[in-house]
Amino acid sequence: MGRRPTLATVAARAGVAPSTASLVFSGAGPVADATRARVLRAADEMGYTGPDPRARSLRQGRSGIVAVLIGGRMRHTFRDPVQLALMDGISQEIGPLGYGLLVLPGDAEHREPSTEQVARMQMDAAVYATCGRDDDPVIERLRVRGVPTLAVEGPVDPGIPLVTIANRDGAAAAARHVRDLGHRRVAVITLPLGADRCAGWPGDRLAHVSYITVRDRIAGVRDVYGPDVPVVETPANLVEEGARAADLLLDGPDPPTAILTQADLLAVGAVQAAERRGLTVPGDLSVVGFDGLDLPWFTGHRLTTVAQPLEDKSRTVGHHVAELLAGRRPDDVTFTVALRPGTTTGPAPS
Repeated sequence: MGRRPTLATVAARAGVAPSTASLVFSGAGPVADATRARVLRAADEMGYTGPDPRARSLRQGRSGIVAVLIGGRMRHTFRDPVQLALMDGISQEIGPLGYGLLVLPGDAEHREPSTEQVARMQMDAAVYATCGRDDDPVIERLRVRGVPTLAVEGPVDPGIPLVTIANRDGAAAAARHVRDLGHRRVAVITLPLGADRCAGWPGDRLAHVSYITVRDRIAGVRDVYGPDVPVVETPANLVEEGARAADLLLDGPDPPTAILTQADLLAVGAVQAAERRGLTVPGDLSVVGFDGLDLPWFTGHRLTTVAQPLEDKSRTVGHHVAELLAGRRPDDVTFTVALRPGTTTGPAPS
């Protein structure tokens, strides 16, 4: 096998200067059509597919990669419409700038991206997308490497710009809604409390919630109902996990008449669990979600939910990443949320 053709050998074959051949492949300047055709024909004849991206990265001092840090398994993330919208918002902003996404999921041991992963991966910026513990050791590794970092709903760190929503206010609005409907026995189904992603009754772990989103949504319900509201944790934002958590609550000796969930998919699971055991929603059980997703496949109901401006938030995250890549620090942003009543909540059963 011969040596790999280079830009210089292509230029020589086409009878042009290497700088002219470089303009043809980079598109960075004007080149006559005839000259461009001659260079591309020479490249095709020699089997040259373009400049080596590794060499280009070394010259530019950039990798062309934005790392998106997610918690848990990849298959769970790509079933979550909120996370898909977020990654779409990032890609729409950075794609035209010549950047691509590198998704870093957790592994079997850590459940979240580890410091070892972050240490060896090339990246020009990092985004905490579906994780973000305040005590995450990855934060310091990114800081040491000098990687510009953006947090989406956490972690909260003075050196990291934050895009978030009013989680506590939204959860409190949901709690007031069911309280005003007369519900006294209320329970909460949460997203994961920490990186260990357990399921079931959290016990003492409730005093050490790692994720600020989960912590604030629990606090919002407690603002209305006090500190003794029953809480069940799920390991992932999936319909089936919401159903398992609801079964645990409904099997108890004093089941709730209203369940407040921390995500719409969990709420759908709770509705399905109730109906499988012959309960009516909202006649016997009221259910509230969080996110405000469009759920055309969830037939027979219109979910009562706390709606966040998902499109605006995702677009803002993408814009903030572009600002980081340009060497600027964007301001923190907190979006408001609003309760959107549907057909899954009603008066408490007598």
